[in-house]
Amino acid sequence: MTRMVNADGLALIKQWEGLKLQAYRDVAGILTIGYGHTGGVRAGQVITADQAEAMLVIDLERFEKTVAALVKVPLSDNQFAALVAFTFNVGERAFATSTLLRKLNAADYASVPGELAKWNKAWVNGRLVPVDGLANRRAAEAGLWARGEFVSSNTAPVAAPPGPVERNSTPLSLGAIAGAAGPALGALAGIPWQGVVAIAVVAGVAALVWLLTGRKAAA
Repeated sequence: MTRMVNADGLALIKQWEGLKLQAYRDVAGILTIGYGHTGGVRAGQVITADQAEAMLVIDLERFEKTVAALVKVPLSDNQFAALVAFTFNVGERAFATSTLLRKLNAADYASVPGELAKWNKAWVNGRLVPVDGLANRRAAEAGLWARGEFVSSNTAPVAAPPGPVERNSTPLSLGAIAGAAGPALGALAGIPWQGVVAIAVVAGVAALVWLLTGRKAAA
């Protein structure tokens, strides 16, 4: 069974194509009716909303098959829908021969939004000119491409293996230092700073006396 465009993709296509129940000529002068349907449209033709929906279903199936067949890398539902919406607008041949498809099939997912943006022109009076509506539509397709689940060509960096550990060595961590110093710091916490200084002085004097008497006994 062919993969189908999701609800977000369908809404995007309907929004940008618009519903027209009477045949009209689009910006390129092509007879169009319904939701961007162009096959076999006659000048002055009028259809119902139900007929427009039926035409859209048939058109979508064609473009869904095209995208599913031509894209050789995994796609999220939103990415698939964005490409169907794009192909619906530019046509199967344009998508099949596009740089966008070539880069995507090389797993260059990140290039897709930029490649979409390049398709902002239409033939008007024999000249290829930028069209604001197409630029906005490409931006909407790029937004759908980037929304929700992602499939990326980037791989997570591999962590470097740990270095060798010397045998019989015990690393001294901050946690161990804090644990050892905790009782002493706790005992000093309630003493005024003057008292702490006095304790330090007494301890220094005691150490000096011990050093002197120790040397004398050794002599």
